Amino acid sequence: MTHTPGNGRAEQAARITAKPWYRQLYVQVLVAIVIGIVLGWRWPDLATDMEPIGTTFITAMKMLIGPIVFLTIIGGIAGVADLKKVGRTGIKALTYFQAGTIVALLTGLVAINVFRLGDGVHADPSTLRTSGDASQYVEQGEHQHWWEFLTNIVPNSFFGPFVEGNILQVIFLAVVFGIAIKMVGKPGEPIIAAVGRLTEVVFKVLSFVMKAAPLGAFGAMSYAIGKFGLSTLTSLGSLIVLFYVTSALFVVVVLGGVLALYVRLNIFQLFRYFKEEFWLILGTSTAEPALPGLMRKLHFMGAERSTVGLVVPTGYSFNLDGAAIYLSLATLYIAQATDTSLSIGQQLGLLAVMLLTSKGAAGVAGGGFIALTATLSTVGSVPAAGIMLIFGIDKFMSECRALVNFFGNAVATLVVARWENGLDLERARAVLAGQAGEPPLTTEAEDIRPVAVAPAPQTAQAAP
Repeated sequence: MTHTPGNGRAEQAARITAKPWYRQLYVQVLVAIVIGIVLGWRWPDLATDMEPIGTTFITAMKMLIGPIVFLTIIGGIAGVADLKKVGRTGIKALTYFQAGTIVALLTGLVAINVFRLGDGVHADPSTLRTSGDASQYVEQGEHQHWWEFLTNIVPNSFFGPFVEGNILQVIFLAVVFGIAIKMVGKPGEPIIAAVGRLTEVVFKVLSFVMKAAPLGAFGAMSYAIGKFGLSTLTSLGSLIVLFYVTSALFVVVVLGGVLALYVRLNIFQLFRYFKEEFWLILGTSTAEPALPGLMRKLHFMGAERSTVGLVVPTGYSFNLDGAAIYLSLATLYIAQATDTSLSIGQQLGLLAVMLLTSKGAAGVAGGGFIALTATLSTVGSVPAAGIMLIFGIDKFMSECRALVNFFGNAVATLVVARWENGLDLERARAVLAGQAGEPPLTTEAEDIRPVAVAPAPQTAQAAP
């Protein structure tokens, strides 16, 4: 697939560039975050009442994530001439995801073993009591087995995953339907056409919802500061600082190294390219609202639509580098704080369990805590009640987890695209250097188009 910007693309880029700075989405979101911080600092009672604004925006985004993932994967599979390419791409993506998760887990493990922040706490597990949301997460985690994320891939009904927001099950349905539509041949072409038209409609609805992104960021940040205090911005505790520093080093050194050595791209240019998504995630504490923008911008960079459509949604369930770092840090901190001695062999055994339980940390409220409790309950050597030691500060780790997950999936998609010879590297460099026009704003849906209905040419490339 070649990316030759035509007159329409150039006109769109010129139109976006000509917009005044105050109409840029990331500027509006940043201003909203600042206003939310001020409101939470000066009028905390009023700020906590802003919570419905943030939660409503996130709910509206989650409403669209399922249909977007479903339609995009079907369109991507339908646009590939050779179904073997779909399987090959999926296997390569899962291989990369597992390797990335192992490195992320080891990064957290090394950090907490070096600094040993839990030493000296001497918490007695018998005195720790779970209550409220924490009690619910512990109960759910204790009844969650390491293999459940595999068996839960198959939904009980077709519409269930969309109602429950189970993205992993949506991916399963989309892959099965996409392959089936492709294999029936000509009778499936009207369905592909309908998928394309419906994709346009869904992304137009998304453009409406994204106009409220500043309001969503304002509501979420107001509530966080009003509820937990302004001091949380400057003094979040040694464990939070370690988590942020470890995550930053992982993104810059590990992900940046992979991107530079294999893809030949610059991680800092990638940060600048995804600045709108960065501020959106920071304001809402979740990576889900940034998923459509990630897919659209990766395709704009020169990655094949079929690769983007398969790798990104799958990565949101399987490639959770931020959650992996959090799991290893939190587990070892609890072990140290409760004076639970773990040998190197036992710690490596914990990592093996986390490779599986970390896959359940996406798409559900309290997913990180549920995965953590499931890990502790499976191993049994670290008291599950110890999560109460970190429950109060978990909120201030969620933004970092989401950001690391987001950039991990951006890098993963570029790596798999390069691996599959589906990345226009020359265009990617030009886009990141700002020489190919500005990418479409996340409030505009014109960049993602439906897959062509005409039979795909007999090549390994996706249909244009």
